[in-house]
Amino acid sequence: MIRKQKIQMSVLGVLVLWLVGCTQGVATRPLPTLIPSNTPLPATDTAQPTIVATFTAVPTVEVEIAATATPFPTITAVPTSTPLPGLHLSGPDDFGTERNPLTGEIVAEPENLLRRPLAIKVSNSPPQYARPQHGLSQADLVFEHVTETDITRFTAIFYSQTPPDIGPVRSARLIDKELPAMYDAALAMSGAHPVVSQRLHGSDIGDRILRSHETGFYRTGDDKPWEHTLHADPAGLWQAIAAHEEDRPPQFTAWMTFATAPLPGGEPAARVTVAYDTYTLVEWVYNAADGRYYRWADGEPTIDANNGQQITAANVILLTAIHEIDRSICLTHSNGVCSDWPIEIQIWGQGEAILLRDGKQYPVTWLRQNRSDLFTFVDANGNPVPLQIGNSWFQVLPHYYVNPVTILPN
Repeated sequence: MIRKQKIQMSVLGVLVLWLVGCTQGVATRPLPTLIPSNTPLPATDTAQPTIVATFTAVPTVEVEIAATATPFPTITAVPTSTPLPGLHLSGPDDFGTERNPLTGEIVAEPENLLRRPLAIKVSNSPPQYARPQHGLSQADLVFEHVTETDITRFTAIFYSQTPPDIGPVRSARLIDKELPAMYDAALAMSGAHPVVSQRLHGSDIGDRILRSHETGFYRTGDDKPWEHTLHADPAGLWQAIAAHEEDRPPQFTAWMTFATAPLPGGEPAARVTVAYDTYTLVEWVYNAADGRYYRWADGEPTIDANNGQQITAANVILLTAIHEIDRSICLTHSNGVCSDWPIEIQIWGQGEAILLRDGKQYPVTWLRQNRSDLFTFVDANGNPVPLQIGNSWFQVLPHYYVNPVTILPN
């Protein structure tokens, strides 16, 4: 079956303006002043950097997309490269009992690694109610993805650290049947559409789903719409998981790879903008002083309300995946006719991505061959591509977006 869909933005091969293309016809701005990760946000607005979020209009066109996506060709990862110098982590023996397998970092409290990771849904819309979020600076991994209307939402994976507050917590989507399976995590959410909820609870993660009535959730009492007032104390969520008899160390069937040494090759990538249609403009700016990317959204620094610090990441992954409308689930009826359906983000098999680390960009293929596998990355020859040690932020992008990413070398 073929359907017609309006598309404004396509696969990552045409998505990124590479180094030469980026510098032609693109008006560059001076780099904003970075907020160091250990410095509280200044109290005055005048000290804030100003970035004007702009969008380039793209004509809307009608195209035909097959209802069943064409699978990517299979790549078999056969490592042939010489090991990199410095610290290199690639399997359970390398991580031991004190190193976080999701970040490669030695953790301050190794006993935290004996608990199950939490995948918590965090709101990003509308900005006046959702931002600044609480707790994201202490997440090991964050996935930003579109919902059914191109607004974005986060699934944040918490494992090694225990922030005092996480939120606002919102409802789950179909992608949340996959992410907890990948990281052997429990899912914490405010709820979900009844059919989506049925699919989540009927899957292999069903026994480790936490909803708003569980221990650890609470309402803030803030003067805002009720649906934006749910927060979570993760210590309480881990208690709830224990009550479900589901709290245990994660069991991984694949391992993330990390290396401290700079990777060979790559092109400079000092400033990266990611446009989620016309909803939000995300910007990452590399700071050579600490080797991290700093995040902005719609011209404002992304701040963790728990500590006033700007969100940073050691790795930013621009990951393209097939997004299909699931017409078996109707989210909204209008005059007896369905007008809104959920998006199934197909984060299985393999696809294209760009890894940003150490101020450079590296084209990679992401792999997830089995349901219990987490994301791993290989180059064009099938060699594993390691992440830098530290947290990672995934910008999950629809395959039908056209040029949503701009990468500038300086």
